[in-house]
Amino acid sequence: MMQYKIIPVTAFQQNCTLFWCDETREAVVVDPGGDIDLILAQVNDLGITLTKILLTHAHLDHAGASAELVEKLSITIEGPHKEDQFWIDLFPEQIAQFGFKPVNRFEPDRWLDQGDKVTFGNITLDVYFCPGHTPGHVIFYHKDSQLAQVGDVLFDGSIGRTDFPKGCQTTLINSIKENLWPLGNDVQFIPGHGPMSTFGDQRRSNPYVRD
Repeated sequence: MMQYKIIPVTAFQQNCTLFWCDETREAVVVDPGGDIDLILAQVNDLGITLTKILLTHAHLDHAGASAELVEKLSITIEGPHKEDQFWIDLFPEQIAQFGFKPVNRFEPDRWLDQGDKVTFGNITLDVYFCPGHTPGHVIFYHKDSQLAQVGDVLFDGSIGRTDFPKGCQTTLINSIKENLWPLGNDVQFIPGHGPMSTFGDQRRSNPYVRD
């Protein structure tokens, strides 16, 4: 069985998430944007072992601590989609624009695409390619738990910004309707910022993507 813990990090209060396997205690960290000491303290408290970093996209508040975590723990990075190399290359500009401390760029060990799977312990996550907020955004879905980590694709009552370079609102809305809605109304999702919700709630009330 998969468990999870949300850890808001950085001044942007980005929802970094720990997923772990009950049976093996193997874990992944999704979108470690910063505050490594806080993340590792939670890992220690939970008695789990980090084996991978998973990235939904390469905006700094989601991916900024990746290189430092790799250096500390010698773990691998999976994701995002290769189209987000664009944003990794812009790390220096992102640091200057958003006032983050300097961080190192990184090279994912594995780019992800539609239909890929990510494994840790006895857990398998399905990968869906959901561009629009960034050109290489992906989301992670655990079927048995009916739980998705959607990064900045969808929020409770809103959707991801599309005014950044290579953003597109039409593409983002298509990603949501074509990839997320078919997973089912009962699916809970962890957004990149803010509270959790369900796809069904968003189909009923979200002004950007409601039915």
